[in-house]
Amino acid sequence: MVVERANLEPTMTISKFMKGSAFSAIAAALAFTAMPAQVSAQERGAENRSERQQARSENRANRKATRNNNRQQARSERRGNRQQARQERRGERQQARPERRSDRQQARSERRVDRTETRANRRSNQQSGTSQRRVRSQDQVERRGVRNRDDRGNRQYANRGEQLRDRQVNANRTIRDGRRAERRQERQADRREDRRSERRAERREDRRTDRRAERRADRYDRRSTYREGRRDGYRDGRRAERHNDRYQRRSAYRNGYRDGKYRDGRGYHRDHRRWDRKRWRKNNRYNWYNYRRANRHVYRLGHYYSPYRNYRYSRIRIGFFLDSLFFSSRYYIHDPWRYRLPEVYGPYRWIRYYDDVILVNTYTGETVDVIYDFFW
Repeated sequence: MVVERANLEPTMTISKFMKGSAFSAIAAALAFTAMPAQVSAQERGAENRSERQQARSENRANRKATRNNNRQQARSERRGNRQQARQERRGERQQARPERRSDRQQARSERRVDRTETRANRRSNQQSGTSQRRVRSQDQVERRGVRNRDDRGNRQYANRGEQLRDRQVNANRTIRDGRRAERRQERQADRREDRRSERRAERREDRRTDRRAERRADRYDRRSTYREGRRDGYRDGRRAERHNDRYQRRSAYRNGYRDGKYRDGRGYHRDHRRWDRKRWRKNNRYNWYNYRRANRHVYRLGHYYSPYRNYRYSRIRIGFFLDSLFFSSRYYIHDPWRYRLPEVYGPYRWIRYYDDVILVNTYTGETVDVIYDFFW
């Protein structure tokens, strides 16, 4: 038994080997056979996919075709239904027309009957109304006789009331006219006052512009004199003029005014009475203020140039002594009658000082009379 087991062991290993090799061969064969089967399965899957896509596209096309066919059928059915409804309506209208005509004819006949009845009733009423009118007319004639008597008295009272009303209306009109006239006068006074204020403003503005121009001219003259080196000569000239003026004043005072007369160098006696500045203003011949209202162009003179370059306007009063350059011949008013000013005598002279008029004693330089804002 031991020998048999030893002999059997190699046989068992060979058989196992053969079995294992057989199984491996079968597996290899199966593997080789399975490869083409997988390839064929993939190809079949691709074909099935393409067939499915074609089927889907065919189904979609069929669905669209069926939808379009259904829509066309529905449209055709709707059109047919509309046509049928129209035809039915037309038939109903044609059937209703004769019925309407008959109804209209019946209504017309009824209206005619009603009109004939109303005409008959009107005629009967007119006949009865004429009879009633006749009775009323008789009553009115009787009443008029009574009313005429009453109306006469009422008219008299009415005429009196109308007269009173007319009087009141006329009184109211006169009051209104008086008020209107007062308003007109007030308006005219306001307009005059506005014009005066405007003119005053214009005068002030003109004076300002003139003064500014004078200042500018004076500045320019100063600069020119300074540049040309005439400062010393200008001062010497002013000193000489002042010295001469003082000498003339002293000589005039020395010669004296005791008798009211002045004896000049030639031996003539001149009148030198004291000027009365109140008397001539009371005389209507010298009412320059009213004359200037109507003749404003006469009092509109040109620009005033002061004798000194650095001199500004200052309000001069009576009793003030002016420098001789201010009442030189270039500032004389030679025709005072033109401006409704009185004639002067002796050493007195009317001169222009900016827009003012000053009466100056030319011997002493004293201001005797002044009118402010004379020119403009």
